[in-house]
Amino acid sequence: SVSPDAFVADVELWIEQLDLAPAVVVGQSFGGLIALLLAATRPELVLALVVVEASPAADPRAPETVRRWLESWPVPFASRNDALTFFGDDTSWSRAWAGGLEERDDGLWPSFEQEVLLAALSEASGRGWWDEWSRIRCPVLVVGGERGALRGETQRMVAVLPAARVVEVEGAGHDLHLEQPLRWRETLEGFLGAVSR
Repeated sequence: SVSPDAFVADVELWIEQLDLAPAVVVGQSFGGLIALLLAATRPELVLALVVVEASPAADPRAPETVRRWLESWPVPFASRNDALTFFGDDTSWSRAWAGGLEERDDGLWPSFEQEVLLAALSEASGRGWWDEWSRIRCPVLVVGGERGALRGETQRMVAVLPAARVVEVEGAGHDLHLEQPLRWRETLEGFLGAVSR
């Protein structure tokens, strides 16, 4: 299944199997939605929550935006260097995306199935998750990029969950952990230090 509930169940299983509860759960983009749903539905598993470039708001345009981007990829890539060039040369962002490709007989392909990814995104982004967001009781950090997808959403997120702390990372977009890794690390470490006190 590609439902958000199925992804949450996977995270629950790993936290329980590895005896990690309560855990600090960090999720970016689609993973941020899954993290917030876990915190809402299984609060005993979550010590603190970090939501990065994710929101409880519906975004029905997201699957088509992602589909267009994925269809622009000239797959198969002939080499890792070709992939790096396509994704933007030798940056953390391009290395991460090129690193997610798998080698097949005819070249490098995405290591995920595009239709499965898009189906999961459609299922998750087709509705809002504000009721779940309002039920979260652990410490929450919301991190967005200056050019990211959260512009305008953070005010509503804090209005619904006033205890949430919000940080905007300057000079970053949706993949802020790749675009501004030092600032991301400082932000995360600051929050974790406050949670552990």
